[in-house]
Amino acid sequence: MRNLHVKILALVLVAIGVSLCWYKVTRLGLPLLPTEQAEVWTVEARIEFKAKRDTPVKVHFSIPRAPVGYTVVDENFVSSNYGLTTEDDGTQRFAEWAVRRVKGYQVLYYRINLARDPMAALPSAIYSVPSVQASEFPELMRSAAWALLDEVRSKSADAATFARELLLRLNAPTPDPNVVLLRQDIQGSEDWVRRVINLLAAADVPARMTHVLILRDGISHGALTPWLEIFDGVGWLPFGPETGETGFPKEAIVWHLGDSPVLEITGGKHAKVEYSVRKHTQDMTLVAEQRARQMGSRIMEFSLFSLPVQTQNVYRVLLLVPVGAFFIVFLRNVIGIKTFGTFMPVLIALAFRETELLWGVMLFCVLVASGLLIRFYLEYLKLLLVPRLASVLIIVILLMATVSLFSHKLGIDRGLSIALFPMVILAMTIERMSLVWEESGPAEALKQGLGSLLVASLAYLIMSSKTLGHLVFVFPEILLVVLAMTLLLGRYTGYRLTELWRFRAALRR
Repeated sequence: MRNLHVKILALVLVAIGVSLCWYKVTRLGLPLLPTEQAEVWTVEARIEFKAKRDTPVKVHFSIPRAPVGYTVVDENFVSSNYGLTTEDDGTQRFAEWAVRRVKGYQVLYYRINLARDPMAALPSAIYSVPSVQASEFPELMRSAAWALLDEVRSKSADAATFARELLLRLNAPTPDPNVVLLRQDIQGSEDWVRRVINLLAAADVPARMTHVLILRDGISHGALTPWLEIFDGVGWLPFGPETGETGFPKEAIVWHLGDSPVLEITGGKHAKVEYSVRKHTQDMTLVAEQRARQMGSRIMEFSLFSLPVQTQNVYRVLLLVPVGAFFIVFLRNVIGIKTFGTFMPVLIALAFRETELLWGVMLFCVLVASGLLIRFYLEYLKLLLVPRLASVLIIVILLMATVSLFSHKLGIDRGLSIALFPMVILAMTIERMSLVWEESGPAEALKQGLGSLLVASLAYLIMSSKTLGHLVFVFPEILLVVLAMTLLLGRYTGYRLTELWRFRAALRR
């Protein structure tokens, strides 16, 4: 009776999962496979602040205006009970939220979808020569600044070459004494750009600060990067303030022009803004959303694409965990590979996504082997269970820090990713392996340890598939099918393949 109940439940789960997938593919047009399409960047700005009591609140926030090289596919402002207006002064745009009365912490969202388009550019404009307002340098720096500017002027021909030569000298690996003096009292990248602008102003070269957002997939708590632009009489030329190279970064958009604040809040305090970025091919998804609205279907409104980008980046990883868990259940119950627990190989496989497989296996072996040796010494001390586990956990963290330091000194950047290993799982693995070593001998302990490492490696190869990641994120109902298969495996009582191989001689008789 229980077998029948499990089979019926599994059949219902499979029917629901397959039906939802079929509806999304045939009616809404969602792609089953990740296809080659125009890349789309989803950028989300999250504004958080605490409103003052009984005070009207006004939020003034700079937003992109016709980013060069990109076409704006969609733009959304997420705010409840706030009035919203947008302004465009011909150079940049602003969004302004306002509310009469509100209290507590407030969160506002601005989201923009950008499609790569090399033909997209800023609209033509007539430039007038901006005024130059030179700042006075302290007396100690004044002579150093003029000496440096005289040297740069002798080796340049116009504003562009002057700015490039100045930046090369300011960022030289072995700077001269004048540059060393001018580098003093610099607290951050914005201070550095302001110092360069002041030097250019002293040479009658108009310059301004520009804030850009570098587009990199998976950013969850990003910030704007200050950049430098100089006016050559025809237009504004961008320069990297740390390198002197001409132009903006390859994947970046201009977010704000000038030295004025990007975010200004009246009636609030503790304000901060964070940027999340995700790259995807969302052309088919946008079509599916429009088709769903025309059909009156609200299924896309409850899809994972409706979540904030920061949360989407988290679920792109989390949704792969059930697939890895099912794979481990199959390897244990059907194949017969022994492992230390069920979730340890899945978590180690997730860590391998950042360290890559070869380095991940090496780092895992070094940590477990070192921890196992120290665990045997703790056994000699005859500690109680809970203090012993706590000691192993502390030792694991110290080992992780030691390996990271040594790898950094040796120039091995992959060793820095060791912090991604789940430390509690490593501590429990070392404890479990030592107990198996004492109870069943070293052969059984090594067998289960190698089995765990093999399963984690295979799970990593499956979970790193782009096709699988696309399927489980766009069609999360597939996990209902995975659940159904897991329930069926839970009632499997037949022989494992390793047992058939072990008793092959008896089966031949």
